[in-house]
Amino acid sequence: MTKPSVLFVCVKNGGKSQLAAALMRHRAGDAITVASAGTRPGSALNAEAVTSLDELGVSTAGEQPKPVTEELLDAADLVVVLGTEAQLDDPRGTPVEVWETDEPSARGITGMERMRLVRDDIAQRVDGLHRRLAP
Repeated sequence: MTKPSVLFVCVKNGGKSQLAAALMRHRAGDAITVASAGTRPGSALNAEAVTSLDELGVSTAGEQPKPVTEELLDAADLVVVLGTEAQLDDPRGTPVEVWETDEPSARGITGMERMRLVRDDIAQRVDGLHRRLAP
């Protein structure tokens, strides 16, 4: 059995997709190949997202926003799009899941409280995906 590969995608690749990728790497170790990318990558990781992961002992060391490329799509067994803003024009036949993640700001929740809620929502989804994909 080959090692599964998942690509997490959001718009800027600075927050939600980075959260998902870091959480999956932390949970799966080397059992799952993990990448993340953005449809319109920003210039830096979201500082609150990084802090929310640091609180759990999950590292984003060496990560930076990067674009979705043909190579990333070709290497993925599954693409997970976080949120509804990111749109993939050509997922190259790779199965795609869309996670409509919680957005606490719609309820007036901001700052680190918002980010922790976003992180925890994504963490639950990552746990479920890990159970499905883990060899």
